[in-house]
Amino acid sequence: MARINWFEKLGWTEEHLEEIRNAGYSYIRQGKYEMALPFFDALSVLNPEDSYDIQTLGAIYVQLNQPKKAIKYLDRALQLEGDHSATLLNLAKAFFMSSKVAEGLKLAAVLQKDPNPFISSTASALILAYS
Repeated sequence: MARINWFEKLGWTEEHLEEIRNAGYSYIRQGKYEMALPFFDALSVLNPEDSYDIQTLGAIYVQLNQPKKAIKYLDRALQLEGDHSATLLNLAKAFFMSSKVAEGLKLAAVLQKDPNPFISSTASALILAYS
């Protein structure tokens, strides 16, 4: 069965997606991840090839302490875009949350060398916390 392209079927433009994205981000900024979830879930259906929206959905699941779902979406985001530091950091967190400590430590060790100080320092903190 062919996948329905809802974006085309609804006749929407990129502006429509941006409105959904902005509404979801407003909840994220307030720390209301449960409320942001349906917006990014919808974006993953409407625009399934957008790695940033998929990564954000995975990050929301990290915040909601649902590591299995987080890993699913973070892996999908990496397949769409490749190596993305923020996605990898969230994936490391999800590994730790799901008791996959060895995988989390391995990934965090790589991220310690990231040029972004936020990524590298967070990775270092994760290694200290889980070693």
